[in-house]
Amino acid sequence: MTTTVPTAATDERATLSLLVAGLGIFMVFLDTQILFVAFGDIERSFPDVSTNAMSWVLSGYTLAFAALLVPAGRLADRWGRKRVFIGGLALFTVASATCGLAPTAGLLIAARILQAIGAAAITPTSLALVLRATPRERVPIAVAVWGSMGAVAAAFGPTLGGLLVQAAGWRWVFFLNLPVCVVAIVLGRRVLVESKEAEPGPFPDLVGSALLALGVGAVSLALVQSEDWGWVDARTIGSILVGLVLTVLFVLRSRTQASPALDLSLFRIPSFRWGNLATAVFGLSFTAMFLANVTFLTTVWEWDVVKAGLAMAPGPTVVLVLARRFGRLAARIGPRPLIIAGGLVYALGGTVLVTTVETTPNYSTSMLPAWLLTGLGVALALPQLSSASVQGLPPDRYALGSAVNQTMRQLGATFGVALVVSFIAGATAGDALAHFQRAWWMVIACGTLTSVVALALPHPARRATATGPVPAVAAAD
Repeated sequence: MTTTVPTAATDERATLSLLVAGLGIFMVFLDTQILFVAFGDIERSFPDVSTNAMSWVLSGYTLAFAALLVPAGRLADRWGRKRVFIGGLALFTVASATCGLAPTAGLLIAARILQAIGAAAITPTSLALVLRATPRERVPIAVAVWGSMGAVAAAFGPTLGGLLVQAAGWRWVFFLNLPVCVVAIVLGRRVLVESKEAEPGPFPDLVGSALLALGVGAVSLALVQSEDWGWVDARTIGSILVGLVLTVLFVLRSRTQASPALDLSLFRIPSFRWGNLATAVFGLSFTAMFLANVTFLTTVWEWDVVKAGLAMAPGPTVVLVLARRFGRLAARIGPRPLIIAGGLVYALGGTVLVTTVETTPNYSTSMLPAWLLTGLGVALALPQLSSASVQGLPPDRYALGSAVNQTMRQLGATFGVALVVSFIAGATAGDALAHFQRAWWMVIACGTLTSVVALALPHPARRATATGPVPAVAAAD
């Protein structure tokens, strides 16, 4: 590994790499959330297709995305992170255009699955490229900015989606991706530096990759379909059991392979093990709070989607303003104390929801302070979780480590959606508040649990002083 002092050229390349990677992750997470708003308009465009069939516009994307993140990250480490990132962007662009032009529901669902494959290639490689291009002492800041891009995109998605659907129709939700992806591809080809495994060895185990993808997909299917099937339905239980069996087979196979799809020894690294567990818990809480609040605003308070989205805007605004500053703080003291504080602040936001929200709108005294607190909690915790999970890994495993981290977040999010749906199912005008309070209690519990798990993260290593050079991560192997 080369030891260098960061130069102006290094800083400029790092900044541009962060911009390109940020654009990619912004589009992935924006697209993940914006479809929740556009789904009703999409469904009305295909009146001859059942609601259950149309739901695969959402669930097909979720399943493919969660299942392919780890295989995509492993192959990116082998083939080249820049190559896989640009390829993922290109596929995401073509798939988005196909979604926007799709004349049938079948083609739309197929194009959404292609979108998910592109997104699975973009997500882990984007963080890996940032880590490889950024001088070591600036990594926590860069990861905080990278993480905030995804958080802000996810939170602003409903507002933007509502505006687009009202103004131009659901197809423009997909067309919005095209210019951003094209800019990211053009810039990425010019500024990103290729990197891959220094000592490739045997080709990654494709059978193991398939077992892992199918196992994650089976569990995700059970979570996604739990609303329609029911938690005790044979299909739900069967899907979970199949997923668990395939996962066990994957673990057993990985122990005997020279080049496994996922090196299980990575979980011996405390930061990787505990950081990913905390990510799953916080991802569940983030998605649960987001879905419960937007549903409460649009059903109980009967606000339209645009008004509800604007009401949620203060939270992501806090994230946008504070993420970089907290990244600088994490560079000095490490991510652990920020994650602990973030989980507790997030839980406090849930407490405000439980104790102050009423069926009669009282936004300024309930939802607004809750959004500000949860936004502060997200800014403190979410970007640092990504940083804490991957910084202890060997550089050759950056893309794979990021893929595992995002898979854990995605699984947590999927479980959060399923739980919120089950909590609010059957709510009536008389008992709606009690149903939503179950979801907010879960936000409190998961925020607190995130802080508890973060206590197990290693204390930050001694930082280099300003008088001594800090080793920079090499840009390429």
